[in-house]
Amino acid sequence: MMVATRHLGRTALEVTELCMGTSPLASMPQLYGYAVSEERAVATVEAVLDSEIRFIDTSNGYGADGEAERRIGAAIAERGGLPSGVVLATKVDPDPVTGDFSGERVFASYAESLERLGVERVPLLYLHDPERIAFEDAVEAGGAVEALVSLRARGLVDHIGVAGGPVGLMRRYLDTGVFDVVLSHNRYTLVDRSAEELFTFARRHGIGVVNAAPYGGGMLAKGPDVQSNYGYGERPGALAEAVRSMADACARHGVPLPAAALQFSLRSPLIDSTVVGVSSPERVEQTLEYASWDIPDELWAELEQLVPPSQNWLG
Repeated sequence: MMVATRHLGRTALEVTELCMGTSPLASMPQLYGYAVSEERAVATVEAVLDSEIRFIDTSNGYGADGEAERRIGAAIAERGGLPSGVVLATKVDPDPVTGDFSGERVFASYAESLERLGVERVPLLYLHDPERIAFEDAVEAGGAVEALVSLRARGLVDHIGVAGGPVGLMRRYLDTGVFDVVLSHNRYTLVDRSAEELFTFARRHGIGVVNAAPYGGGMLAKGPDVQSNYGYGERPGALAEAVRSMADACARHGVPLPAAALQFSLRSPLIDSTVVGVSSPERVEQTLEYASWDIPDELWAELEQLVPPSQNWLG
């Protein structure tokens, strides 16, 4: 299929509407329930590089000692460098031992990422899961936000973003006026609209919007009877019941539930790119198939009627 490209907010970056998420490539069976070998991880990255997807998302903290970045770097090395036109984004994370998330740690985290990835710079660098640090500490002089701004001012990155969960906290970071991109996960899906106001605010102010985890961590891909967690935790029964009803509606229309879940994000005018975690070359092909699946308007209308009340959302 042809994957559409879009400008990422007011940035100069042109990205594909699909972005490869690489957390599963770090092989974290405690989180995902399965292991991923290095050979399989490298083959997955290569499958993405051979596809129409030109946007890859990773993080310093994916896996022990940055395993996801290291595996991406191995694939890039096999290609003789990152192919032209591919946008590679990573994230800064706290020190895995001490928990330090100071400005100095931001510089160190970025340096570690570049070494593992085997690149001289990345065009987009996020502050990752800032709920792990007090907002006041992050924005103080010498803090993580100032360090990110410094990296951009010095030309070491082109754009900076904030990537995390709780929408109220994410809005506080956007209100600083320094971020070019926002990434939210699990909070703008078929069954959870927590991030809608956040994304609307970002769109209004020219901030790039990236929506991650359109499957809610697996429930919207496998169904609640197979995956009982949503957003990496157990959720109220109303949410699972909504997913079950949506799966039934999709089946009546001959549409796979994950195709509807993915396209819910792809068709939103609020979103520039959607991050989908993949763990095998076959999953890359399947994601592209889901993205192009023909979904009738009447199914969208039916699914909208099944969205659970907001008290069931992550917020």
